Amino acid sequence: MTEHPVPRPAPWPLFAALRGSTPISLGHDAIAGLTLAAIAIPEQMATARLGGFPPQIGFFAFVAAAVGFAVFGANRRLSVGADSTIPPILAGALALMAVAGSPHYAALAAGLALVVGALLIVAGVLKMGWIADLLSRPVITGFLAGIAAHIVLSQAPSVLGLPEESGDVYHRLAALAAAWGGVNPASIAIGVGVFAVVYGSERLDPRIPGALVALVGATLATTFLHLGRHGVAVLGQVAGGLPHASLPPLGLESALPLIGLGLLVSLVVMFQTAATTRAFSGDDGDPDVNRDYIGVGVGSLLAGLIGAFPVNASPPRTAVVAGSGGASQWASLLAAAAVMLMAAFGARLLAGVPVAALAGVLLFVAQRIFHVATLAEIWRRTRAEFALAIATAVLIVALPIQSGVAIGIFLSLAHGVFTITRARPLLFERAPGTTVWWPASAAKPGETEPGVLVLGFQAPLSFLNAYDFRRGALDAIGRASNTVRLFVLEASSIVEIDFTAAEILREVIAKARAAGMDFAVARLESVRAQEAFERFGVAALLGPDRIFHSVEEAIHALAAAAPKAAPPRGARSPVEEVDR
Repeated sequence: MTEHPVPRPAPWPLFAALRGSTPISLGHDAIAGLTLAAIAIPEQMATARLGGFPPQIGFFAFVAAAVGFAVFGANRRLSVGADSTIPPILAGALALMAVAGSPHYAALAAGLALVVGALLIVAGVLKMGWIADLLSRPVITGFLAGIAAHIVLSQAPSVLGLPEESGDVYHRLAALAAAWGGVNPASIAIGVGVFAVVYGSERLDPRIPGALVALVGATLATTFLHLGRHGVAVLGQVAGGLPHASLPPLGLESALPLIGLGLLVSLVVMFQTAATTRAFSGDDGDPDVNRDYIGVGVGSLLAGLIGAFPVNASPPRTAVVAGSGGASQWASLLAAAAVMLMAAFGARLLAGVPVAALAGVLLFVAQRIFHVATLAEIWRRTRAEFALAIATAVLIVALPIQSGVAIGIFLSLAHGVFTITRARPLLFERAPGTTVWWPASAAKPGETEPGVLVLGFQAPLSFLNAYDFRRGALDAIGRASNTVRLFVLEASSIVEIDFTAAEILREVIAKARAAGMDFAVARLESVRAQEAFERFGVAALLGPDRIFHSVEEAIHALAAAAPKAAPPRGARSPVEEVDR
């Protein structure tokens, strides 16, 4: 029988998130799409206003993101569009370059969307999904808490019925304090009421379009109770129609500052996209984060071409799609069609929407991304990382937001580096009655081998910790009695070694031999570390038959023929533990 080769998929197949649909799954997608549209319409309006854009710009961003991701993305449920984590960064950074709401401000936002889209596509093509692992959970939690604080502060005037203010955090707080006597009770009632309805709806069932229900109710109440006469602000005339594609009118001098900001926004989008696509991969197997970067990147490119701003994956909306039975990106496309119909023909319906109602929706978003339970868990488990989370939140609130985000990312990386630098050489002992060598512990005393020193190092060996490795290893050699004839490095945790570390390891080998010890390496399991041993000449320096599969194998092959007498039970080993 002739065997037919299995066709290999294309490297970047288009419409991967739409394939395989059935009539039954399309029915589920229709329900999920309508549910998503009911939630997205008020949310996209509110998110656009958060960034200083007209409501219809949020609609355009959602449609561009949905189309771009459906064509190029991989995750079948991921919802992409205007997301509340991005506009505060834009509002803080772009306000330094142009007046919020001006044509130049809009052009800068569109140009930024093009930059972010290009960077995300490059990241996906180069398979840079590993970047999403660089931020620790405490730093992400602190970042979201800081964003939540910015949302609350920016929406406070709308809820209180006070004039909206721009500027930094301190200017806004001063303006709120100065205008406090003019708060409008009707605006407060609308904002708090919308928040309560949305919050209660999500607690009952996330698929309930609480934001839409609350927005419609607030609009009707404002209209029939003539609340506008009592100082309740409404959106007023909203431009309708369909978007048209064009490049933003920016010169080189205006575009260059967008590159650094675009890199920062791209990192935020990458972190959130990776977290969301991993959480909602469903039965699709391992999530293809790199493909999803390309999908979100194309969505941002399309958004920039139609005058919108960078888009992002949305965990809450994705949860709605998954909870409503959505099986493919047809759900997002249907939602995009509904949103586009609203943008084209329903603009008149939005004129009477009270501004405080949209602020109430955003206050709900702020409480949703302020993860109190996660902060409490971090506090219980590790005070140091709790301090890291709080520091990140404070920096994002106190500094210009783009600076706070950048420093937060740096703190996360610094914390990761710090954990690697804490590694120290440890004395290993044999578990009684076995051939297993384990880090020495006062709680579970082990056995030592006469004439043998076994040290382990439980981290990648690099320039970050190589000098501490040398200090600990040489100290152990110096403390060892003159009857120690064999030094064994237990290397099961050394998954990588760089040039600096290799030079230091060569020095340690030479010092051990000068002290009359043979030197062996056991359990060098990492292929990368094995290749580094060959590349940096460590294997050649060790000589033949000095790398073993286990500590026991090294001892049997190389231990001195006349070892010293074993110490009595309970006595300290002649080799002191290094930094126990």
